[in-house]
Amino acid sequence: MKTTPETAPKTNAPETNCDLQRRSFLKLSGLLGLGAASAALLPAERAEAFLFGKKEFKVTKTRLAMGTFVAMTAIHPSRDQAEEAIGRAFVEIDRLSAMLTHYEEGSAVGRLNATGSLAEVPVEVQELVGRSLYYHRATGGAFDITVKPLIDLYKMSFADNRQPSESAIAAALKLVGTENLRSQGSGLVFTGSGMGITLDGIAKGYIVDRASAVLLAGGVTNHLINAGGDIRTSGTAARGKAWTVAVQDPQKGREYPDIITMQDGAIATSGNYEIFYDREKLFHHIINSRTGHSPQLASSVTVQAATVMDADALATSVFVMEPVAGVNFINGQPDCECLVIGREGEVSRSRGWQA
Repeated sequence: MKTTPETAPKTNAPETNCDLQRRSFLKLSGLLGLGAASAALLPAERAEAFLFGKKEFKVTKTRLAMGTFVAMTAIHPSRDQAEEAIGRAFVEIDRLSAMLTHYEEGSAVGRLNATGSLAEVPVEVQELVGRSLYYHRATGGAFDITVKPLIDLYKMSFADNRQPSESAIAAALKLVGTENLRSQGSGLVFTGSGMGITLDGIAKGYIVDRASAVLLAGGVTNHLINAGGDIRTSGTAARGKAWTVAVQDPQKGREYPDIITMQDGAIATSGNYEIFYDREKLFHHIINSRTGHSPQLASSVTVQAATVMDADALATSVFVMEPVAGVNFINGQPDCECLVIGREGEVSRSRGWQA
């Protein structure tokens, strides 16, 4: 990603051949997810600071977290205070990532998936599961955290260089269903064996929100966090200007489908280019829990909402709904807007999207 003193990171800055090779490996391996990427494949963290005049530093730190690159930019009179707050925000990201990832059996989510129950559920998991179930109801089932058996089927099938059969998809669908995830005292339990949840469609946004709260608590009001397209902005950029956010082109071209300005806000993008298992992108990480297949009519969905958590969940939901129904749904949601790029590059916007 590319930064300038007066703009936010542009989400599709030109990549080097090395970057493309690493990213292609991660995508085709199905590894690019919450806490799943191998640090050995990726460059070390970067940090930089610029002084504007005598009273304003722009401090940026970029490092690997949540299986993607997370960039934090702070505008503050004190370089040391900004760096300290950014450091604490990354500590919070690491703490939450370790709890919420489903890739590690020792995490809270991993233990639930491995054993079928979790007696004491951390409050963060309670919050995310509760919000996820809310969006499951609100979207008519488009958002579903119980699709993990289907994701696992996709990964295992393509690891063996084959597409999952329809019979295998039908069998995995029998393990999917939020009605089979129950509260039990202060814990959670699956009512059937072989089930599992993934919070990847909402947890990254939640973690970005929490990192932003840490920066605010540290006195850093003016900041931007970009976690692989999940973006939180607060206050202003350098010299009091609004943050500028470019919507990523799913085809990785040099033109941006749209560029918007933001102050206090949240935005997230879901796309079939993020994690996919076949080169045709017929099977990718977004799955319709009613069909067992990946939606095909959209290439990317960008949603603005009050929080990154909500934008994250809604972007996934709209992608599953597909363009017309998704835009209509967002038009009925307060304080939410969306931009949908179709499979052939056609663009649809909600009524209030600022172009």
